Amino acid sequence: MLKITVIKDKKKWEGFLLSQSYQPFFQSWSWGEVQERLGHRVWRLGIYEGRKMVGICQIVEIRARRGNYFHLRHGPLLANFKKQFPRLLGGIMKMARTDRIDFIRMSPLLPEEFDINFLQKQGFRNSPIHNMDAENAWVLDLDKTEEELLKSMRKTTRYLVKKGEKLSLEIIKASSIRELEAFLRLYEKTAQKHGFVPHGGIREEIEVFKKDGQAELFLARYKKKIISGALVIFYGNLAVYHHGATDPKFEHLSPSYLVQWEAIKEAKRRGKKIYNFWGVVPPSKPHHPWQGLTLFKTGFGGRRINFIHAQDLPLSPWYWKTFLIESIIRIRKGY
Repeated sequence: MLKITVIKDKKKWEGFLLSQSYQPFFQSWSWGEVQERLGHRVWRLGIYEGRKMVGICQIVEIRARRGNYFHLRHGPLLANFKKQFPRLLGGIMKMARTDRIDFIRMSPLLPEEFDINFLQKQGFRNSPIHNMDAENAWVLDLDKTEEELLKSMRKTTRYLVKKGEKLSLEIIKASSIRELEAFLRLYEKTAQKHGFVPHGGIREEIEVFKKDGQAELFLARYKKKIISGALVIFYGNLAVYHHGATDPKFEHLSPSYLVQWEAIKEAKRRGKKIYNFWGVVPPSKPHHPWQGLTLFKTGFGGRRINFIHAQDLPLSPWYWKTFLIESIIRIRKGY
C-alpha cells in the first residue's frame, strides 16, 4: 500500500533525490526555496511503500490571470512510474480541488519512447507550451580529458574558444552585487534583442543555490567591462547551463564560447559527470528560431537526450483560456 506524506526534512529529501541516476535540480529542496521566495506555495511529497521511500514529487502552485495550476517540473521521480503514479495523481488531484486549481502541468523525465497512452488514459494531453524544461536537451559527457573535449568540438567552436583566449578575455566568477546586477542588465538586453520574455527569479536562484555552493555566475570581462555571462547550476552529478546573456555590442568577439569552456572545465574540476547545455531544437524543425542557439550548443560536442513532451491535465474550463493563449504565442513565435 502506497503512502503519501509531506516531507519537511531537507536531508531526507535530498538523500533520495541524489541517490537517483538522474538528479534534476527542479526537484531539489533549493529550487523549492527559490519558488517560495517568489511567493509560490510549495509541497514536497514523499511516496512510501511501507517504510521505504520510493518516490518524490515537488509541486509548485502558480496563480496567474490565465489560470491557476500545479507545476511539477522534472517530476515526479518514482521507482516504478506506471505502478505508483495513479495513486500519487489521486492525491494531487484531491489537493487541486481543495485549492481550486484549473490544471496540473508536469514535465516528467520519461524517455520519449515512454507509452504516452498511459498518461492520456488518465486525462492528460500535450501541453501547448513549447519545449518545456529542456525536453530536448544537449548534454556533454565529461569522462574525457580537456584535450579530448577540445578535439571533439566543432572546428569553428574550437577556433572561437582559442580566439577568446588570444583576445585576453577575462573569465571571472561573480562575487559581488555589482557583478550580479551587470549580468541581469545584460540578460534584459539579450531578451529584448531576441524577443523572448525574460525569466523571473534569476537573482533568487543564484542566491539560494549559491548558499550550498551549487551555483556559479561566470562572466566575461573585456577592457574592464562585463560583456557576457552564464549561470550554471552544479547539482548532483550534473552541471546545467541555465541562463546566458551577451552584450549585443560585443557579439563579434564571441565571448560566450570562452565562458562555456571555463564552465565546462569547472564542472570537470567538481567531478560532475554531465554538462547539460539545456534546450535545443528538435531535428525535425530546421527553421526554428532557436537554430542559432542550437548550433552554438552542439558545437561543443555531445549528444541529444529527449524526454516526453510536457503534459497537462485539465481540471476546469478555465484551462482552455491558458491553452488558447499559449497556442497563439507558440504559433506566432514560429515554434
